[in-house]
Amino acid sequence: MREEKFTIVNEQGLHARPAGQIAKESRNYKSKITLTIPETGKKSDAKSLMGIMTLKAKKGTVITITADGEDEDAVIERFGELIKTGFGED
Repeated sequence: MREEKFTIVNEQGLHARPAGQIAKESRNYKSKITLTIPETGKKSDAKSLMGIMTLKAKKGTVITITADGEDEDAVIERFGELIKTGFGED
């Protein structure tokens, strides 16, 4: 299992489009991927669009990505890249 914290940088936070990106991308991996907001303890399976949106992660929110499986390093690298680049919105 591997986990890493990232800070949401895009202006609108995890609204529908980036949440959809996460849900879609998570299907490319064998690892179980979970998103957690450490401050509130809210969690979501990365494959669940609605679950991700219910996290209500805004700009500046710290989010933990947890990946458990054979491709966990690739998961952390890819999702970290998406978050750090603001999901291509900037």
